[in-house]
Formats: sequence, structure tokens, C-alpha cells
Amino acid sequence: MSTTTTSAEQTAATRSSGAIVLGDNQWGKAEVRLVRVDRAAPRHEITDVNVSSQLRGGQEATHLEGDNSRCVATDTQKNTIYAFARDGVGAIEDFAIRLGRHFVEDFEWIEGGRWEIEQYSWNRIATADGEHDHAFVRNNQETRTTVVQRDGDEVFVVSGLTDLVVLKSTGSEFHGFPRDRYTTLVETNDRILATSVTSRWRYTTTDVDFDAVYAKVRAIQLEAFATTHSLALQQTLFAMGKAVLEAVPEIAEIKFSMPNKHHFLVDLAPFGLDNPNEVFYAADRPYGLIEATVQREGAPAEPRAWATVTGFC
Repeated sequence: MSTTTTSAEQTAATRSSGAIVLGDNQWGKAEVRLVRVDRAAPRHEITDVNVSSQLRGGQEATHLEGDNSRCVATDTQKNTIYAFARDGVGAIEDFAIRLGRHFVEDFEWIEGGRWEIEQYSWNRIATADGEHDHAFVRNNQETRTTVVQRDGDEVFVVSGLTDLVVLKSTGSEFHGFPRDRYTTLVETNDRILATSVTSRWRYTTTDVDFDAVYAKVRAIQLEAFATTHSLALQQTLFAMGKAVLEAVPEIAEIKFSMPNKHHFLVDLAPFGLDNPNEVFYAADRPYGLIEATVQREGAPAEPRAWATVTGFC
């Protein structure tokens, strides 16, 4: 009788002989909705954010024995977010850094954590007398984002935006792509180019005016999208990232996820009408999805900054 061990048996033996241990873990309160009204002057200011706090470290006994002596309650994390907002929120990156510093410094067993914030914008309502001092309308443009992660004394900041919907009615082409028996797409020298930009960029320092840099990066991306004569959405994406890195030395790399919001020319011939590139069908799915990282050559990678930042290549 053969005693040869198969690879499947070896794999099963390896699996069964190893001890069962706790792997990476984190815990916290997700999506804490916070609106702060600054009433220091008759002209009020609104800060509207969604904050998630997750801590890391010291949880072996909690998981293995149900010992909660080192488990900072998620409700405590929520309350801390609200309490810190009493002194103001400011730039969302600075607020997340403040939260991280508090938890790591005040609880000796906390090794680090992750603080993610989304910020929503409000515009003042215009009246016959000008902008109203305390009436607002929700701005349905992009959402500002940040993910701040802390590993001991090291802090990593990845900021960005999502749902920045942009469109060019001309100045875009797409041709020269390979064709096979499944290719039906017609080449074009003049098309609508539209996308919803999601971008995230990694800072190399926390000594930054985050509000000013955010406004600058947003404006640069919009200008590059508008002024680049596009032969492909990929080309436009790279031009946007290149422009950001050239203008902002505090950013090491920027990642994009950009769906191609297709606009197809409607055939009006059955109705006896021409269509000189004017009437389109806006398709929401399926869609092309272009993703890429634009980075400085030779810049050291920092995977800890991007850990848990999903949706990017």
C-alpha cells in the first residue's frame, strides 16, 4: 500500500496543525453624523460631516476572553467626536488628527487607529438683499473626504473628493483602438466626455493648510479636465494627476477612479431628422471604469497610508 502523501493532504495537515490566533482588528463607531453651527457672528457658518473612528491595539483579551477592560466603548468614541466639535472642527484632516492624538495618548494600550471623515457643503441662499446670513441650500456637488491613520507616533493622511461630475461637450476623441469580431464601437473625432471623479491623494506631511490645498487640488483637476484635448479618458486622468503633483509638493501620489459616463448619439433618421451631434442618450450602465495612480518617480511607497482605503488600484 502506498504511503505517499498528496499535496491536498499536506495542505490539510498544515491547516490543522497551526494554532488559531487573532489577526488584525479594529473597532469603533462608524458614520457619526455631526453638524456644527458657528454662531460667533450674525453671519453663521455650517460644518456638516460624517465621522468614523476605529481604534487598534490591546484587544486580545476582549476577543479571546470577553475581557473588556481595554475596550474603549464605541459609544465613548462617538461622544468624544461630539465633545471635540465643541471647540470647532476646522479642516477635516486636522480634526481627524486631533482625534487620533487623543486616543493614542490617553489610552496607553491603543497603538493607532483610523479616522475617516466625509464633508458635505452648503451654500448660502441668495435673496433680494444678497446672501442670507443663516439660511443655506445643500450643495450637491462633490463630497470632500479624508482618511487619517495612526501607527504609534506615525500619522498618514489620505484626502480626496468623490462624485465630482464633469462634462465636456467637445474636445474629446476616441479612435485607433484594436478591433476584432466583437468590436462594434464606432471611432469618433468629436464626442462628449463625461465622468464622475473620485480622487485620493497622499500627503507627505501634516504641516499643511488642508483647506487651502483642497481648494487648490480641486481647481487644478477641473482646469486640467477642461483644457486637455482628450484622446482617451486615461490621458485626461494622467493630465489631471500630473498637474496636481507639479503644483503641490506636499502630495506624493494621487489615485483616481473615473467612470466613463457614456453619451450615445441618438439616431433620428427614422423620424426624417438629422442629428448634427446634438441629441444624445445618457447611459448610466454599463460603463467604462478607468483607474490609475499618478506618482512621483522614485517616491517611497507607504502602503500603511492606503490600508483600508478601498476602491483604488
